[in-house]
Amino acid sequence: MSSLRFRRFGAALLIAAGVCLAPGTAGATQITCEDVRVPVRIGLTTQSMYGRLCVPQGATTLQVLVPGGTYNSAYWDIGYEPETRSYRLAMNRAGFATVAVDRLGSGRSSAPLSLLVNVSTQAKAVHAVIQSLRPRFDKVVLVGHSIGSATTMTEAARYRDVDGVLITGLTHQVNLPGAVPVFTTLIPSPLDPGQKRYGLDLGYLTTVAGTRYSSFHTPGATEPGAIGFDEATKDVVTAAETLDTVLVSALLPVSRQITVPVMLVMGGGDANFCGPPLGADCSSSEALRRSEAPFYSQEARLRAYVVPGYGHSLNFSAQAPGYHRAVIAWVNGIR
Repeated sequence: MSSLRFRRFGAALLIAAGVCLAPGTAGATQITCEDVRVPVRIGLTTQSMYGRLCVPQGATTLQVLVPGGTYNSAYWDIGYEPETRSYRLAMNRAGFATVAVDRLGSGRSSAPLSLLVNVSTQAKAVHAVIQSLRPRFDKVVLVGHSIGSATTMTEAARYRDVDGVLITGLTHQVNLPGAVPVFTTLIPSPLDPGQKRYGLDLGYLTTVAGTRYSSFHTPGATEPGAIGFDEATKDVVTAAETLDTVLVSALLPVSRQITVPVMLVMGGGDANFCGPPLGADCSSSEALRRSEAPFYSQEARLRAYVVPGYGHSLNFSAQAPGYHRAVIAWVNGIR
């Protein structure tokens, strides 16, 4: 991909690098960050998946972070009030290493023909990342958001190479009346003034300018800094990824094939997957667990957590620290 595609990430990556090299909380060890690229064979071509690896000194657990559709690795390291909203920073300060990847076609990863980019190929690429880094760590936890969660479920079920799976922003009960309006905000990436120079084919989609809040944040508080960061770092998704996610979440029993501990985190106001008439019960953490438990194996020992009052892109919530603490406790309990 051309260097033009990378310019938009420059400032955010510089900020992330500065934070990674700084100490965490009082008494914490140094955090060192580096860029990694992992080759993966897709069709007849060799592609590469990019990741930002951040490792606290002495870390023995790695979290592999997979963003959702129209997002990239910046979703896990939000530059607006990162002390509150950066999942990456919270996990590093808790002693966990993280690698936040860009899905194929997005961010700094290479972009195959959009017809080749589906949940299965994304899972294959994530598997390659896990295989390349696992020898350095005792435990690997796979973390996804939305379409990235469909990828994590597929990877964990198919390759069985992780010790735990964290699903965010995805349930098995798609609330179509809430989800369909989001699809109407998608346009081919070349038609977006901010992305048409990147050379992607028409099968790559992005959101119309100014629609991020209504699609991904409502009913959360309107914070211009947070929404501005989201708009500035928005990325792409393919139609195949979107369709596969609906199949994985609603029709295919992929999650029942996961035999390691699973935690599910949802925004309580996520109209895409929560609430009547068709969504999961996200009224409380226990209600969510009961609602989604039938879709997982007993070995998953499903845990759940609800971020109250926020929509689909729950990492942007001002209440994200509560969710971070719950995840940290859960990861520490995985044996």
